[in-house]
Amino acid sequence: MPKLLHWTWIMGCSIMASSIALYCPALSWAGDERAVIARFSRGDLSGWQSKTFAGVTHYGLTDENGRIVLRADSSKGASGLYREVNIDLGKTPILNWTWRIGNILSGGDERARAGDDYPARVYVIFSGGPIFWRTRAINYVWSNKQPVGSSWPNAYTSNARMLAVESGADRVGQWIDERRDVRADYRSVFGDEPERVDAVAIMTDTDNTGTTATAWYGDIWFSAE
Repeated sequence: MPKLLHWTWIMGCSIMASSIALYCPALSWAGDERAVIARFSRGDLSGWQSKTFAGVTHYGLTDENGRIVLRADSSKGASGLYREVNIDLGKTPILNWTWRIGNILSGGDERARAGDDYPARVYVIFSGGPIFWRTRAINYVWSNKQPVGSSWPNAYTSNARMLAVESGADRVGQWIDERRDVRADYRSVFGDEPERVDAVAIMTDTDNTGTTATAWYGDIWFSAE
């Protein structure tokens, strides 16, 4: 089963298993309307679950110059981490995260199934409820060669869109702070209004291209405009 369809299946099963009520771990809300999804900097992996697709990407907390982050190492494999959430984009539409990669992936057309690999990606998943095949996802990716700002349908399913927020090797090895208006991105790529965000996932994958990649992920949170 392709990677994006796996995420669809996961969300559908989660909803059905909880009698159509999505299980939502407690999120941290600050006075400035912030929903914290990942506290890797505090050594906290609570609420995160793993899913293996083809081979294994190894994830683990590590100290990078006094900063605790999540490291991902992939060699011809693909597995991810995801967390079920309940985010109202009317209150907190802005997704914030930091990441760094050790290398880009050579070869492969990212718009084709054989090239559907990225050194780093952050998924935002919108559940279709009990009709789980309606689940949609935006993939914020560190593209290997697509221009920053470009978007395209996932090679496996039209319910997912890829959006390049970084591209190429110019900033390899640098920590990058990212900020995306998920509500605006959803309108742009799907042409209608989003409902709540039901899960966030991260993945470093190299199974289709048969390559290797290393990436580091910092904290992830939603905030008000």
